[in-house]
Amino acid sequence: MEKMNHAFEKVKILVGMEVDDDQNVSAPPEEGTFSFMDDFNRNCTLSTKQRIYGFAICLAAGLTCTLLSMLVFFNPIKFGITFTFGNLLALGRMLSWSVLCGSTAFLIGPKRQVTMMLDPVRIYATAIYLASIIIALFCALYVRNKLLTLLAIMLEFGALIWYSLSYIPFARSMVSKIMVSCFDTEF
Repeated sequence: MEKMNHAFEKVKILVGMEVDDDQNVSAPPEEGTFSFMDDFNRNCTLSTKQRIYGFAICLAAGLTCTLLSMLVFFNPIKFGITFTFGNLLALGRMLSWSVLCGSTAFLIGPKRQVTMMLDPVRIYATAIYLASIIIALFCALYVRNKLLTLLAIMLEFGALIWYSLSYIPFARSMVSKIMVSCFDTEF
């Protein structure tokens, strides 16, 4: 039974939940030593059930918006808005087509989500993906140019795939090698 409790605590640590272990409780740090994310994480403590519900709701809403965007595919402005909104809702779901603050932030916590996104391995993929979301919304809402919106959505989709591949070990290098071999112009 002790091994089972220990394993459950490791799983809680893995998904970013706080462990309720009397041995690990230490004196609270002095006032003013917490960062904004520490305060935010402490105020957003959820039970396991609440985390799963939040994940499922954001996942379902994000997938719904993404699928609904296919209905308005031939109107690039509406498509850009619904596709991007679906990505924002489901953002953070690793290894999926709609990937920051949405569904997996419920599972692992916002602090760990941001830490993972800012990891040196995926910092550039995160920056490009977030920039492409902003560009797509700018083109759809402000510029209202169908061609620019379509190009921005294609950039967003490519950045989304590249960001998602950053969570699979060696996936980006494998895709890069495949693309180079497919488009190699040497005869």
